[in-house]
Amino acid sequence: MSQSDTSFVRRDMLPEAPPPVAETGVLKWMRENLFSSPANSLLTLVSIFVLYQLVVAAAPWLLNGIWVSPSLSACREILGGEVGACFAVLTERWNQLLFGFKYPEELYWRPGLAFILLFVCAAPLLFFKFIPSKFLVLTGLYPFVAYWLIWGGTIMVPVFALLGVLVGAYVYNKTVSASAGMAVIAGFAAALIFWILSGYVTTPMSGFLALQPIDSRDLGGFMINLMLGVTCISLSVPFGILLALGRQSSMPIIKWICVVFIEFIRGVPLITLLFVANVVLGYFLPPDNDFDLILRVIIMITMFASAYIAEVIRGGLAALPKGQYEAADSLGLDYAQAMQFIILPQAMKISIPGIVNVAVGLFKDTTLVSVISMFDIVGMIRGPILASSEWNGVYWELFGFAAVLFFVTCYGISQYSQWLERQLQTDHR
Repeated sequence: MSQSDTSFVRRDMLPEAPPPVAETGVLKWMRENLFSSPANSLLTLVSIFVLYQLVVAAAPWLLNGIWVSPSLSACREILGGEVGACFAVLTERWNQLLFGFKYPEELYWRPGLAFILLFVCAAPLLFFKFIPSKFLVLTGLYPFVAYWLIWGGTIMVPVFALLGVLVGAYVYNKTVSASAGMAVIAGFAAALIFWILSGYVTTPMSGFLALQPIDSRDLGGFMINLMLGVTCISLSVPFGILLALGRQSSMPIIKWICVVFIEFIRGVPLITLLFVANVVLGYFLPPDNDFDLILRVIIMITMFASAYIAEVIRGGLAALPKGQYEAADSLGLDYAQAMQFIILPQAMKISIPGIVNVAVGLFKDTTLVSVISMFDIVGMIRGPILASSEWNGVYWELFGFAAVLFFVTCYGISQYSQWLERQLQTDHR
């Protein structure tokens, strides 16, 4: 028989065979991520053992936790010698941990509403790709509405504060074509003059749409940490940009003012600046001044964060190739236009991780205000709560609750920054 008679050509395809079990699903993920090599396998086993020991040790403390009890001694009686947490301190003192011990309970809805509006009004700025830019007006209005809700008083105070900002922005836009630096100074001076003159108008209208006023010394709890974190981070970014640009300025006076400011602030601990805000600054003010302590703390923390953010942004500016500056010159753009449309957008994109790092550290550092007798969440724990006879001796539950609040907030900031980097990614790597 010839070779041609024994040839065979298949007319139907064989069905696809399933992949090996080790190449699909959970087994594939474990092989690639946990047991890819002998060293990784050993580390995985050690990690599992450590986690097992932690879970076994912590599980009774968590599962036997007491959530309803009037005091620590009552908790221990209920436990009867068994291991368990006394979470009842959280259910009994949650309002003090969140709002302080002086903020009126019937007015908790005001800071609660301000907290909800924070997410609503910040969304157009944070998720700009999905929300039309016309809603940015909500972001601009939020600081003034939040101030009115938390501190109360007449609505004319935030209204005239907003008008002052608009006057400053108008003056800046009219003078920026001549000189960007002078435009900033002129805009700030115009806003400051307007605010000073507005004091003669708001005082007679103190009863117009007024909420019950709250003194700053009545604020406390985690609300203080959120207020300081959001306010100081929001203010430090624009000031940091100005400082970074001023440090690279060709005008010697502006350059050296920015250099001295940045290097001095970075060389001084934040706690020192807080003591200056609390004690030393009072010696330089008139005897009858009522310069609010929270405002002084906001100024000092903003100055501190601005110096660090300025260096982060300066690194982003230095990372840009010289060709970007030459491209702006070739298009006939002046300094302000080049920075607005070409240089700063790219530098800010590069600087996102560094800015977020400063923001997370700054938010955690807001707990330092407890050393100057401001009752933030740490101050509340170390002060009124632990000093009370009912809860003296409760530590893990209180500080663990504070740690969870800070972790959730900082983790959310970190996840948003990673999402933003992916949205702005243009190299498709």
